[in-house]
Amino acid sequence: MIHFCLAHTAHYVHCWLPRLQMIRLWVTVSLLGLAALAVQFYVLLRPRSSQYCSQPLLINLVVSIIFTFFAIGFTVLLIQLEPVPMAIKKMFSAFGVLSFGEGVCTLVLTVLAKDCEKTTPELYYMSVLLSVSSLTSTAKGNTFYRSPIGRRARKCVRLAEVLSYVCPPACVLRLGPSGRRGR
Repeated sequence: MIHFCLAHTAHYVHCWLPRLQMIRLWVTVSLLGLAALAVQFYVLLRPRSSQYCSQPLLINLVVSIIFTFFAIGFTVLLIQLEPVPMAIKKMFSAFGVLSFGEGVCTLVLTVLAKDCEKTTPELYYMSVLLSVSSLTSTAKGNTFYRSPIGRRARKCVRLAEVLSYVCPPACVLRLGPSGRRGR
């Protein structure tokens, strides 16, 4: 779920930022995506990662790399396109379901792969990191929507606006020239 959460969060941060800050968001998202890919490729290319492990953690890491590429692509599309076409919305929703499934699989494989800590430590700890981040992002989303701020956001954003990924003008944070909130 971490891949979907990152792309979704970047899209909503994009809605809250002034137009002049968009290039910073795009650069930040690109650098974070490349850093995540660099760490995953580092673990993938380690000689010890190809040693025997009772669970297919190496295959799971390759799937995570593929999902990271998709997350970066969706992030760029959601930030650049205004309004987002319905086909991309549907693909992004399917990506969210698949990302959740991938997070559950990563969690289950990591729990079952206790012996891999000794044979492939880098791969095992990367799987633990992906599991914890996936679990945290899933819990964060549920906690946010149940919090008072989340309830306020749900009241502010109508259903049609959520489905079209449009930020309502009443909810957009307005920043003045000094960087403080203005009215």
